[in-house]
Amino acid sequence: MASKEEEEDDNNKTKIQCAPSNNLNVGFPHFPTAKEMYTHLRSITKAGGEFVVRNFVGVIEDISPDASLVETELFPRGALEYYTKKNMGWDYSQEEADMWQLAERGGAQGDYREGMQKKIANVIDCLKTEPLSKRAVIPIPFNSEGSQEVDWKDQGQNKCCRELHLYLEDGKLKCTGIVRMQNANIYVKNIHFFATLLDYVAKELGVELGEYTHWITNLCHDRTATCC
Repeated sequence: MASKEEEEDDNNKTKIQCAPSNNLNVGFPHFPTAKEMYTHLRSITKAGGEFVVRNFVGVIEDISPDASLVETELFPRGALEYYTKKNMGWDYSQEEADMWQLAERGGAQGDYREGMQKKIANVIDCLKTEPLSKRAVIPIPFNSEGSQEVDWKDQGQNKCCRELHLYLEDGKLKCTGIVRMQNANIYVKNIHFFATLLDYVAKELGVELGEYTHWITNLCHDRTATCC
């Protein structure tokens, strides 16, 4: 039997309209949390070097920030929290930057900060105004110039994550992330940021956070691969 507090939480959740749907991600591998997906990504790319796994798709069932904080030697908690702050467009100190910012943890390709607060506000407005919308998208590259200026040599243009597609399904906020390039050892940084962003949006909408689908075109073990 639910406690009084749980009943109050349920009552406070927004009753929101969702489109009838058939989500085909049931056919992809499912992982309880980000940690299990991380272990799997490291395993299937263990050949390392130039070896690439293409078109990986997996589903994380619990994408909450707490469940998505996966500490590694390269990314201790402090580093994960710093990069998430930075990519969310939140304030951070120079002391934090000096302590945690390292080239080995990703450079301009993984810097999603520019315009992020405006993009987040847009998807919140979209799903509040029209819960059935398919336009709740957070685009990542080309923040200050159009895609016609694409240059494969410019790391800042060639962001690893391309888009996050947010949608309401089964009364929950869900998301599909489209990733051009994923280094398995940097995945933990990305997924903690995505989880924090989705949790923030879900709370603003007053809905539960549902599953997250991670679609990777190019998956390598680490940054030793050419032109990541």
